[in-house]
Amino acid sequence: MLKKFLATTALGLSLIASPAGAEGLNIAFISHSSASNTFWQSVKKGYDDACAKVGATCQLILTQQEGSVEQAVANLQAAIASKPDAIFVAIVDDKAYDNAIKEATDAGILVLAVNVDDSQGAKGNARKAFIGQGFVAAGYALAKAQSENFPKEGPLNLLVGVNAPGQTWSEQRAAGVTKFLEEYKAEHKDREINITRIDSATDLALTADRIGAYLNANPNTTAYFDTGYWEAGVAKVLKDRGVEPGKVLLGGFDLVPEVLQQMQAGYVQVQVDQQPYMQGFMPVMETYLYKTAGLTPADIDTGQGIVTPKDVPAIMEMSKQGLR
Repeated sequence: MLKKFLATTALGLSLIASPAGAEGLNIAFISHSSASNTFWQSVKKGYDDACAKVGATCQLILTQQEGSVEQAVANLQAAIASKPDAIFVAIVDDKAYDNAIKEATDAGILVLAVNVDDSQGAKGNARKAFIGQGFVAAGYALAKAQSENFPKEGPLNLLVGVNAPGQTWSEQRAAGVTKFLEEYKAEHKDREINITRIDSATDLALTADRIGAYLNANPNTTAYFDTGYWEAGVAKVLKDRGVEPGKVLLGGFDLVPEVLQQMQAGYVQVQVDQQPYMQGFMPVMETYLYKTAGLTPADIDTGQGIVTPKDVPAIMEMSKQGLR
């Protein structure tokens, strides 16, 4: 759980202190998300646990506004000035972070991309390694799994929500979803299949409003694919309108409580897990081994695990522990 927030007006950040001793490594983790984003609770749990194991002093620094690249870069620059041993950063924009990360690496600070990487990987940024999900593959896996629930006959009207247009994680997941859907369309030439893209926002209420309005105008929509977990807001809209579960298929990413509840209710059929606890834990371990044993950090794909409603009871038990 999130334990301590300190607002800093100049940078517009929320800082979450992790338990640690006075000695050992000093690590800063720069996120592009705000404290309202429940996904980061599991990341922080893994981060805290790893920092405690190696006796590191650690901070997870969040933005005041969800998805604000400007605030995240300002927070990154402030972290560099404090001269930590390592910085973890979600690189959600291919250009905005480049100069600051180069400055950090030139200063001898280990920089790892965590949760989101430059779309060109090591070719596009000076970070040492990436710990996180392969987004295109994960989007493809989501669409493939949900296709098993498509009606066997009749037209298919498929909606792909890009929650953060221009940001790597959202664009690449959407690209993976679209890639599978285009292949599916090519394989089913006997059916009318329409694929539409929409800017769906990174807020449960706003996503619900935008997709709800789209569904009003397009009542024959078969499925909605979200690039985050905000389809949970759409599920609530469907329930409030008296639409039965499965009438509009829903799927997305991350096992936050809102999604698990809607999966139990039958409104969300498929979700992809990127294992946030691992994203918090493993970069600390790689930093420790780099600093103490000279081992070069390596890329770690935290997965594209498909989760369906039958998996929810076990996951909810782990969620209570902050592990999922």
